[in-house]
Amino acid sequence: MALIPPRTLKGFRDLLPAQALRRARIVRTVEDCFRRHGYAPIDTPVLEYAEILKGKGGGDTDKELFEFTDKGGRAVALRFDLTVPLARFVAEHQGELAFPFRRYHVGLAFRGERPQRGRAREFLQCDADLIGAEGPEADAEVLALMAGVYAALAAALDTGPVTLRVNDRRVLTGLLEALGHPGAPGPVLRALDKRDKQGPEAVRDELAAAGLDPARAADLLAAAEPAPTPTATLARLGAAVGQSAVGRAGLENLARILELLAAAEVPPDRVALDPGIARGLDYYTGMVVEARLERLPEIGSVGSGGRYDDLAALYTRTRLPGVGCSIGVTRLMDALEALESTAGAPAPRAGTADALVAHAGPAASPRAFRFAARLRAEGFAVEVYPEPRKHAQQMRYADRLGIAFVFTPDADGSFHGKRLADGATRTVVDAADAAAWMRDTAALGAARAPAAPGSEATP
Repeated sequence: MALIPPRTLKGFRDLLPAQALRRARIVRTVEDCFRRHGYAPIDTPVLEYAEILKGKGGGDTDKELFEFTDKGGRAVALRFDLTVPLARFVAEHQGELAFPFRRYHVGLAFRGERPQRGRAREFLQCDADLIGAEGPEADAEVLALMAGVYAALAAALDTGPVTLRVNDRRVLTGLLEALGHPGAPGPVLRALDKRDKQGPEAVRDELAAAGLDPARAADLLAAAEPAPTPTATLARLGAAVGQSAVGRAGLENLARILELLAAAEVPPDRVALDPGIARGLDYYTGMVVEARLERLPEIGSVGSGGRYDDLAALYTRTRLPGVGCSIGVTRLMDALEALESTAGAPAPRAGTADALVAHAGPAASPRAFRFAARLRAEGFAVEVYPEPRKHAQQMRYADRLGIAFVFTPDADGSFHGKRLADGATRTVVDAADAAAWMRDTAALGAARAPAAPGSEATP
């Protein structure tokens, strides 16, 4: 029988152990931040009725849906984000929830778009949303949460600084009103959203297609450029929106958000007012945000979000306004890999164990198993090499996985320990002796701190 070529679909990819461990660490870091802000996890199916998803994002989202008819003859589709399924979720389960409802969700989403660096057809998102609350306090809470997540990721994975670029869609609506173009702003906003991705010329072409003459398009693009400071940006936008009530409401919301973020001790250099941020999804109604990784801005936003007060109204007559954020895990991983490749950084750790207990022959295996079990009870992750191989081969295995310590059973009942980072050795009499040495050494800190005894080991 002919072999089937092993291959993956375009826009989808496998994760090797080091990549999967990195993703797990990102997700844990994000989830810890979400929980500290009072957000609880939920889950929803990756597959929804197509009518739940279609027409909700606007632009190209319907074209990018993975849509098909299932075996029951139902029109179904894979979710393209986690926000639209959330709106369906809260409408369906509102009687079982306490509002305001804070939820987070870690899950895969799917879009049939052109794959490129930072853009895949299958991608992982970590979303947090606050449902049932309106006003700048809720907006500021989500932005402070985002700032905390990226600060934690910078500390855990050396991602570098991330800037939250914030705007309010009502400001853009006000600008269009002031320019004498008060019609439906959706196509204009989707065009403006491509400013960073495609450049001003392409945006001008799309604005023309949306009905803006060249003079108005030029004025809009000029107004969408941020001033050197948030105060200057607000002042310039105030003059630009004139007497537009919706535009002035958006500006007041932004000013209040900045005040609240300062009170939450979010560093001012991590937040920027950017009137050009529009977000390409039609369901946004107020504050919008994109997160830019300063070390690699060309990768695109590594997170986004905003306010969507009317989305749940598609599924229920109960008013359920919402605001939320999404941490783009897949794009963040792509960015880290690109940065490491450029810098020539060592490959990330591919294993989870702190220590390897070497195989020293069948007679020593019971001692090796007992030693490993007691080291795990001390809070360390430990592997036992499963078969008799040359000791040098076992050491190479540990080194390749980034295991910090190797312990080899000796004939006198002790264990010969080696710290791979610097080659230091020590004879230990039991697991407690080994654990004390591992805790005292600085080498383990480079791999990871040990988990508390009885807790889940964390790479």
